[in-house]
Amino acid sequence: MGQQKVAIIGSGNWGSAIATLLGPNVRKNDAFDPEIRMWVFEEEIDGKKLTEIINEKHENVKYLPGVKLPDNVKAVPELKDAVKGATWLVFVLPGQFVVKTCDQLAGSLEPNAKAVSLVKGLDVENGHLHLMSRLIAEKLKIDCCAMMGANIANEVAREAFCESTIGYENKENAETWKSLLQTSQFRISIVPDIAGVELCGALKNIVGVAAGLVDGLTDCQNTKAAVMRIGLVSIMKFAESFYQRVEDRTFFQSCGMADLVATCYGGRNRKVAEAFVKTGKSFDELEKEMLNGQKVQGVPAAKSVYDVLKRKDRLKDFPFFVTVYRICFEGLDPKEIINPQAIEVELK
Repeated sequence: MGQQKVAIIGSGNWGSAIATLLGPNVRKNDAFDPEIRMWVFEEEIDGKKLTEIINEKHENVKYLPGVKLPDNVKAVPELKDAVKGATWLVFVLPGQFVVKTCDQLAGSLEPNAKAVSLVKGLDVENGHLHLMSRLIAEKLKIDCCAMMGANIANEVAREAFCESTIGYENKENAETWKSLLQTSQFRISIVPDIAGVELCGALKNIVGVAAGLVDGLTDCQNTKAAVMRIGLVSIMKFAESFYQRVEDRTFFQSCGMADLVATCYGGRNRKVAEAFVKTGKSFDELEKEMLNGQKVQGVPAAKSVYDVLKRKDRLKDFPFFVTVYRICFEGLDPKEIINPQAIEVELK
């Protein structure tokens, strides 16, 4: 058997940070080809192609400026060229592009390919919920783990100590992913609970929006802590309502409580939601002004969850999620996020 090969599908802020972990680990593992191809959606920066800049400067000047990428990471503008010969695929792109990307890849992967999804989002079609890892696994007919955690990309790239969680169905594949991604400062736990890991990663962005709304309204930390607690309870209740095999311990992994805290104090969803309250501008306007091409994931996640709850006739059971949705999409006064009667929910 020849060497295994890693490809990164996505090259934004988080994808570029992940490249800083994978590059050195792959280089020192004799079982793997040292070159990693990273698919880059081509765009021009000051008249020059982004892929050329990355390959010449070893820096993603748009999405992760100031951080050197390993020189064994090669930016590739064509998706199928990026994954050619790859047996280990890292999906790290905005959730709205996953279906289209999988459709383009179908039938062109190595027969023994495996994947890990770092995509924090949900796919909802006609009120039916699909986890991104399950979407990838089903469309491409491959095993797919999920990795989520308190992983603000710039801090990971700076080698600050942090943790992450891999959810798996195949433990052997999860162990390999751990060996490829873990470093002395980036510590990984693995758990047999893909749904729990992934739901934490997607739903915490809704709580991040709520936290930002609170920050725009008040500087009271008691209030923010209360909203965060209600958000966590809502995540747990949603996960356990729709995925009976979710494990309670997952919520106390990095993908759960730790990611929630990081998102509510340092994430882009919080920052933009605070500006939404203070400026009166729309989320679309603020996303364009503030995020340099990145996305506010909590707003579409709130809509996805609302659509599922409406189809299942469960809106009354999840007032926190419904309130965030109505603030984002129906013009509800943001002050309702600090109205206990509007958001309180208990885990039964």
